[in-house]
Amino acid sequence: MSRHDEAELVFCPLGGVGEIGMNFALYGFGPSHARQWIVVDCGVTFPDPTLPGVDLVLPDTRFIEENVKDLQGIVITHAHEDHYGALLDIWPRLKKRVWMTPFAAGLLEAKRRMDGGPDIPVQIYHAGERFSVGPFDIEALAVTHSIPEPVSLAIRTPAGTVIHTGDWKIDPAPTIGPKTDEARFRAIGDEGVVALICDSTNALREGDSPSEQAVGVGIKEVIDASPGRVAVTTFSSNIGRIRSVAEAARDSGRQVLVLGTSLKRAINVATELGYMDGVPEFISEEDYGYIPRDNLVILCTGSQGESRAALAKLARDEMRNVALSPGDTVIYSSRMIPGNEKAILEIKNLLIEQGIKIVEDGDALVHVSGHPRRNELLKMYEWTRPRVLVPVHGEAAHLVAQGSLGAQAGIPEIAQVRNGDMIRLAPGVAEIIDQVPFGRVFKDGRIVGSEDEVGVRDRRKLSFAGHVAVNVVLDDRYDISGDLDLVAIGVAKKDAKGELLEELMVDAAIGAVDSIPRVRRKDLDLVAEAVRRAVRSSANEAWGKKPIVTVFITR
Repeated sequence: MSRHDEAELVFCPLGGVGEIGMNFALYGFGPSHARQWIVVDCGVTFPDPTLPGVDLVLPDTRFIEENVKDLQGIVITHAHEDHYGALLDIWPRLKKRVWMTPFAAGLLEAKRRMDGGPDIPVQIYHAGERFSVGPFDIEALAVTHSIPEPVSLAIRTPAGTVIHTGDWKIDPAPTIGPKTDEARFRAIGDEGVVALICDSTNALREGDSPSEQAVGVGIKEVIDASPGRVAVTTFSSNIGRIRSVAEAARDSGRQVLVLGTSLKRAINVATELGYMDGVPEFISEEDYGYIPRDNLVILCTGSQGESRAALAKLARDEMRNVALSPGDTVIYSSRMIPGNEKAILEIKNLLIEQGIKIVEDGDALVHVSGHPRRNELLKMYEWTRPRVLVPVHGEAAHLVAQGSLGAQAGIPEIAQVRNGDMIRLAPGVAEIIDQVPFGRVFKDGRIVGSEDEVGVRDRRKLSFAGHVAVNVVLDDRYDISGDLDLVAIGVAKKDAKGELLEELMVDAAIGAVDSIPRVRRKDLDLVAEAVRRAVRSSANEAWGKKPIVTVFITR
């Protein structure tokens, strides 16, 4: 059999490798001319200030769109936004069945009802179950993470078995759900594992992760020591943490008020699935004024400095029924996602100005990551004994750190891949055999497209130097008729000498028209370009910046 006809097992990430967020992985099986594919996870990342107005950043999936006839299905490991948040926008391009756990499916449906989107055909699965998607025999393995129902996937094919860990850690005492299923990982390791595709987020952190129950104790200690109200902000989908906060409040004799749409949505789904059983009922905003300060815990969104989230509104004292006072405490029960530092610091400073105490991870055990530290990674290597380690879910520093750790642990092959690399895992030595298109597309309002398609490139320029619109009317002799109209938006009013920029730009536009011989003014495009250049040049000379200029020439 020629290599062309040989069935291969390949892995090809289109997002999440070389970055944290936007996870989108492809597994392919079959000969190179007839591979069948599955997608594992379909996540988003969030825009930074260089993408003004953009709502979400999505992976560029054109490679699998072009091969969609060979796509067998989509499997979601858990319901964090960086693993499932792009489904509603990308699914219409793929239109294949999606496998999800009950909590992930519940959150997806709640999001669809609120934000709109396609009715996606979902097949529910549970940890411990096996199911087939095309030629892939998939077993869902229970792990612990900062959300209900996370799973790793054992993906079996005739060419061998791959373990795709998804997001995981080893928590000896989780608040919700089963522990990481060491017995099944070991049993699959005994069967033989070709490759371990493994979370690298905390590969630079030594030791073991603290347990979620220990975090609950830490939060209770802070609440007990706080004389006033306590507000706790955390990720909305971290139901285990929400439960820890609710139980800590109950044990401290306090009631809980929940603020934030995404928190309420996640709690509603968790309640339907029984994850909030035994937790006292939360109070409503209307009851807030009747609860003594030292009897209240506020659970709120906004841990990443989001300007429209509940914590930001509290910091700006913009909420109608709820406010914080000097002596109150805010607990950040979350990690700082890279890129959000400035926004988070602004909110913290607003709170500190009000006399509110801030407690975060460095002050007390009020947060623990949902990802494995180095000792936990070593245990996974020991359980599964892979031939190949492929670090994923991290930036370059994390991926290289895990690769080095795996090599030190004796894993025979370490494969460093990045988005767009197609690596053959079996048969034979792991090898990058192709590069496929990858990148980013942007959700901007109701539109999904490239930077140019959604207008971000020009919007970025507008945010830097503003816009000037000029309307020039020429008479029958091609002279300027009446006054020239100029409107400047986002442009400085005066130059350093106090002269009005609009007047300088009008003079420049008139001068540009006058400088063109009358016979050549019949070329209206030439006139428009001359005016555009003159206006930009005059603004640059007076202000030091070149605005975008739009010129209308009419007769």
